[in-house]
Amino acid sequence: MTADIIQGKVISKELRQNIKNEIDAIKAKNPEFKPKLVVIQVGARPDSSTYVRMKLKSCKAVGIEGELRKYDSTIGEEELLKSVHELNEDTSVHGVLVQLPLPAHISEEKITDAVEQAKDVDGFSPLNMAAIFKRKAQPLQIPCTPKGVMYMLDHEKVVIDGKNVVVCGRSDIVGGPMAKLLEKRGGTVTIIHSKTTEEQKKFYCSNADIIVSAVGKVNFLRGDYVKPGAVIIDVGTNYVEDSTKKSGHRLVGDVDFESCREKASKITPVPGGVGPMTVAMVLHNLLEASKRAYGIE
Repeated sequence: MTADIIQGKVISKELRQNIKNEIDAIKAKNPEFKPKLVVIQVGARPDSSTYVRMKLKSCKAVGIEGELRKYDSTIGEEELLKSVHELNEDTSVHGVLVQLPLPAHISEEKITDAVEQAKDVDGFSPLNMAAIFKRKAQPLQIPCTPKGVMYMLDHEKVVIDGKNVVVCGRSDIVGGPMAKLLEKRGGTVTIIHSKTTEEQKKFYCSNADIIVSAVGKVNFLRGDYVKPGAVIIDVGTNYVEDSTKKSGHRLVGDVDFESCREKASKITPVPGGVGPMTVAMVLHNLLEASKRAYGIE
């Protein structure tokens, strides 16, 4: 068996086109419809600047107004909080995204928690997170990476209901909400983490129909731990040395791709898998927030 590769880059391109088409259609009927995202960036980290440019470029491509509010790395926490509260009150702004990481003297949790629930396109606010973990509640926004994974699984017609699912990692923004979303869709979910023994890891993974790995560890999952026919979603982002690359390194996931591909039925690559879906879901969340603000069903 050789697994089919789930091309997140292709799926996200289709989704972005659908978002653009929907925005164009709404604007044709309602010229006042002007969806807007504001990105807050503190400091000038090169990697953060790259991510911000990518997000703003993606916004422009689908008809969303993107604005960057850039602050010096010396800005105080209270001053930054004031800026967030001002954006919460600005009715022309439909989404607020805080680019992480923030400088050490600023609490990331305090700043991201300050973003109004309806404008929280990252899905990190306490109210959105709480709704994910309540069985019958519906969050206004879902964290972009877990939402992107769910979209990919649906796109590939992967059945979740009644399946054994393993989520590797228990972070607040990926592993935790990912597990709950899969559970709400009928999966029997096991979370493995840093305290899970190797023997437990092999047992649970080898019995899993679906594995989502988000631990940030190279070769965390190998083919001999995979059940034949399993679906593997690799959320890991790790850099390894590679002298053939101009940068001196290359991006890999958590999954030993070649050995796992021989056992799985479907698998995501890194790069080109989950990453593009995360960016697309920022746009999708912003569109949904804008429609709510304008009272559009």
